Amino acid sequence: MKTGSKPLKLGAWMRGEDDPSRRLRRIFWVGFVVRVLYMTIAHTYRIRVQDDHFEFGWEMGRIARSLVTGQGYANPFDGRSGPTAWTPPLYPFLLAGVFKVFGIYTRSSAWVILTINSAFSAATSLAIYEIALHCFRGLQPHSAVAQSDHTEARSIALWSAWLWALYPAAMQYAVRWVWEMSLTVFLFSAMLALALRMRGIGNPSQLPASGFAWDEPSAQTHPLRIQWIFFGLIWGLIALSNSSLLTFLPACGLWIIWPSLRRRMLGAALRGTLLSAVCFLAVISPWVARSWIAFHAFVPMRSNFGAELYQATIFSNDGFPLRATLQMAETQPEFQRYKRMGEVAYSRQQGEIAKARIRAHPDLFAKNTFRRVYYFWAGVPHPTDSGVWVEAGRLLNFCFFSVSGMLGLTLAIRRRVPGAWLFLWAFAICPFVYYFVTVQARFRHPLEPVVCILSVYLFRSADRTRIWSSRQRKSV
Repeated sequence: MKTGSKPLKLGAWMRGEDDPSRRLRRIFWVGFVVRVLYMTIAHTYRIRVQDDHFEFGWEMGRIARSLVTGQGYANPFDGRSGPTAWTPPLYPFLLAGVFKVFGIYTRSSAWVILTINSAFSAATSLAIYEIALHCFRGLQPHSAVAQSDHTEARSIALWSAWLWALYPAAMQYAVRWVWEMSLTVFLFSAMLALALRMRGIGNPSQLPASGFAWDEPSAQTHPLRIQWIFFGLIWGLIALSNSSLLTFLPACGLWIIWPSLRRRMLGAALRGTLLSAVCFLAVISPWVARSWIAFHAFVPMRSNFGAELYQATIFSNDGFPLRATLQMAETQPEFQRYKRMGEVAYSRQQGEIAKARIRAHPDLFAKNTFRRVYYFWAGVPHPTDSGVWVEAGRLLNFCFFSVSGMLGLTLAIRRRVPGAWLFLWAFAICPFVYYFVTVQARFRHPLEPVVCILSVYLFRSADRTRIWSSRQRKSV
């Protein structure tokens, strides 16, 4: 690692001081290689074969197998149960493509799909860098200390991106889970980076190229047409990956157009919003149309809400369902009822039973809802097969970053960091559905890039305050 004839120290290399234009590619490739090496050396691609490889993608794996074997988007459990909308289609189709080329439930397919997960996870660090740079470079763009603010912003952005690239907890879902988390997190983080740019935060003309297609430096006072197009397309992909996050879409859109509304530029805001809505509908319409044809009913994105809500009203679970939403085995009576009624009718009936339970026991439902709020941020119950101390360490790590992220958000709002209110709305809205239905540790993952940035900001701010206080004492 050299710059001219001088050797470059590791710290300077990680900060990108040899060539700033390479820093993002370096972060991505280091994060990607670390993930693939761990997955390969630790053999996490050797997925257990129990229950006919069900842990290889769970319902999504079953649907992918059904697609490859010519049975259509169907059969999310054991046996043939007919068409399904139990999960959104983006990741099952990606997994089906891998199965088609490398075999159904093979180790080669497992290695390939986890490598793809690793690529999405590593690419999230690029979005993290841009999010942090936008927010903290825009603190005092016209002040006498703007240059120092820009340096601090780059430092926060680099620390955040490297933390995501190398911290084990940030990569666990990419290297162990055949599920949509890494894809969803990348899309959601890219959307946040785009939203900040559309709001005009961070002086775009001075920001380095991030590699995203909308990254065109300009001094626009309102979002560009191409940005509205990408905003709609990305949200469409998010909906097809994890539709639960759609609850955040209205707040995010309103946050973007708020300056235009305040300046009474209603025409520009309306045109952009409509263009984005058209792009969003163009992405999700084929899936909605397919569900209408398959079920003869309107299924916006998923069909299993009633079944999940039913599990939430089994009050003996103390707010955390301990068993599967539906019995998998084809011979089980509950599975036979699901197969006989059809997925939509079954889920609707389960939902009616759940609503009756909630009306009969509102106090128990409220109590379990508060438990789920706690579980979402502090860590969910988890089997302690690996030992009590390992479990305690896992929960401490999970809870620590929730606390540091919340404190970082509080500090960012207090210091009027641009974008802080967007993060607040994300923290408030994205988990909302889970509070009332079910919660798992992976549900926090889409918010963890923001948690990462705010945690770095918190500790960088504490460090800067300590240094400033030390200098003040010396001057006295």
